[in-house]
Amino acid sequence: MTDLGLSLAVALASHGRAADHFWSFMEDRSVRLLPYQVAPVFFSTLGQLVVGRRDPAGRRAALAVLGRMYRRFDLQPYHGTAVVAALVDTVRRFAGEGWEPELAGDWERGCRRALRLAERAAGALGDGPHVTFGEVEACEVAADGVAVLTVRPMRRFRYLPGQAMPVCTPRLPGLWRWYSPASAPRPDGRVEIHVRAVQEGVVSPVLVERVAAGELLWLGPASDVGLSLEAADDADLLLAAGGTGLAPLRALVEQVAASPNGRRVTLVVGAPALPDLYDAVALDKLQQAHSEWLTVVLAFSNDRDVEPAAQGDLLSMALYHYRPGQAVYVCGSPRLIEAARKRLPLAGVAADSLHLAATFHRALDSAPWVSRPRAVPAARLGPALERAGGGSGLGQFGGDAPELDGDGGPSRDRRGR
Repeated sequence: MTDLGLSLAVALASHGRAADHFWSFMEDRSVRLLPYQVAPVFFSTLGQLVVGRRDPAGRRAALAVLGRMYRRFDLQPYHGTAVVAALVDTVRRFAGEGWEPELAGDWERGCRRALRLAERAAGALGDGPHVTFGEVEACEVAADGVAVLTVRPMRRFRYLPGQAMPVCTPRLPGLWRWYSPASAPRPDGRVEIHVRAVQEGVVSPVLVERVAAGELLWLGPASDVGLSLEAADDADLLLAAGGTGLAPLRALVEQVAASPNGRRVTLVVGAPALPDLYDAVALDKLQQAHSEWLTVVLAFSNDRDVEPAAQGDLLSMALYHYRPGQAVYVCGSPRLIEAARKRLPLAGVAADSLHLAATFHRALDSAPWVSRPRAVPAARLGPALERAGGGSGLGQFGGDAPELDGDGGPSRDRRGR
């Protein structure tokens, strides 16, 4: 851990008191930028962005949160001096033995770079919701290492099926991961999140094993990750879901069910073996309720005990059910997405009919994370943020790929963060 990382880690051990000091520091100087309730979110997210980690998806999630707050509270470049002073003073005060005087300059420079990034992100994201607090109402073990969290936002959380949102637990303040709601927006406002604990992970094991009912989660603004049904027009759908990549595709099925237009939907769900199929009850209910237009197909890549028709890898099974004219959506691990990117066009799937979930592994994957209605082309967004970072790690989109929702949503990188 760098000295910056050590000083922040010690300061965040007293996160509540540190955030209070951060907010009070600016208030005492008549810099009333932030509501008191969101000061912990802003302080910890900015601090983690300054420290920087080789986690492009996590950094992009943090930028989505910070950029939207930057715009919502009308932060201006001239506010930077007060924000930098507040952050440096807070870390110095609460870092204890982790603080060294020479760190002040490093923190100041890093904070200014992070704020420039947030300013660029604010311009790219446009107006919209910023951070919502949600209470975990239930945390159910769905399979080995997989949990289904039911969250009740404190206010209406706006999203569209197929989108992803940054999620953070105050147990690890400022560390954001992407997760996709597993249902279309519900009348009661509740949001269902599927999480797979990753070996040697930082955030996902905490969400699966430690977060309990009654705790709060921070929910960032929902963003497009390439899975919107708008691009499909009225075409029939072929949905291929690997692991917890099922979550956003199940939401798309519910979207079709809410506004049926005669299209047919084939949902192919892949898992290594039958015990790994964590959402079987919900899938069975969907199939029974919408059998006139929905077909659910299971694909087990490493289970010889299931019936022969269900044995096979996900993409092979999807291609078997593919029909010309279908819009094809794939969500899963970076390995699955890359395989689909190469294999499906060679098998005859038209490029304009193929919709792959963003993995943030490539520079071009930076476009879908921008929320509607103001989307910025990847060719402009990536370089703009990189220039804002002054060439530092803050502005880099490279690195190990995240996975959407554990196995299939923008939630973590290959190191399981």
